[in-house]
Amino acid sequence: MSDAHELVDAHHHVWDLDVRPQPWLDEPGHEPIRRNFSLHNLRSAATRPIAGRRLTSTVVVQCIASVPETRDLLALADNDPLIGAVVGWADLTSPAIGDALDDLRTGTGGRYLRAVRHVVEGESDPHWLQRPDVERGLRAVGERGLGYDVLIRSHQLPQAIHLAEGFPELPLVLDHAGKPSIADGELADWERQLRLLAGYPQVVCKVSGLITEADHEKWTVDDIRPVWEVLLSAFGPSRLMFGSDWPVANLAGGWNRWAATVDELLDGCSGTETHAVLAGTATTFYCLNPAPTKERTPCS
Repeated sequence: MSDAHELVDAHHHVWDLDVRPQPWLDEPGHEPIRRNFSLHNLRSAATRPIAGRRLTSTVVVQCIASVPETRDLLALADNDPLIGAVVGWADLTSPAIGDALDDLRTGTGGRYLRAVRHVVEGESDPHWLQRPDVERGLRAVGERGLGYDVLIRSHQLPQAIHLAEGFPELPLVLDHAGKPSIADGELADWERQLRLLAGYPQVVCKVSGLITEADHEKWTVDDIRPVWEVLLSAFGPSRLMFGSDWPVANLAGGWNRWAATVDELLDGCSGTETHAVLAGTATTFYCLNPAPTKERTPCS
């Protein structure tokens, strides 16, 4: 398949509540997505093209602090060609983090493990990413050629900046652009910190999760555009990647409405720039589509 047809959704979730509960769904406001979501549901939902491209590959991302959930996602990737990579979870604070990662990588579907994530936005410690035990865990992640997905809220961006400064060889991707406060329009502090983070070349950014930071009922493209323009200016298209954050996106319009928004935001970008956002950056960061007979090597 030619580059001109590739569309990578670099951030989505699946869950089966009958197999593994998702306690965060019990929080108020999550009622519309408090049910099971499968890859079949994603295929049915993701029907709108972006820049003439239809969905060809995805990156499925962990939701809870659970190695068994990560094993489920790796097994799913091993059995469904739509998934090109998995962002899993392992306890970064554990002295045995290296063994845990090695165990995941040698298990079923282990070759699809390309990055690790922790829900740092839920940690009350304002320096969680700088804890010595966490930094030890992050070194183990980098030593295995894996990347790290940074899930924080905008007020936690200083942690990400310190992380990028202290780990120049660790590939980092900022999930959901650091969750800017789109609904209240308070973007100045977010922009200042984001531009500092973008100054570190090993950091890329997901254009994802923005509609759920806006007014779920009333948002328009014009509400998202100021954030897009900052991201484009700070990172450039070669360091941005499209992600749907489906099915969480269903809280604010769903996969297709977000796809239509991204299509509009990309208007004016060149073919090369559009390809970077829709496929190229994610393919490079997550080492998508490696030769199946080769041992995976670290991303460059």
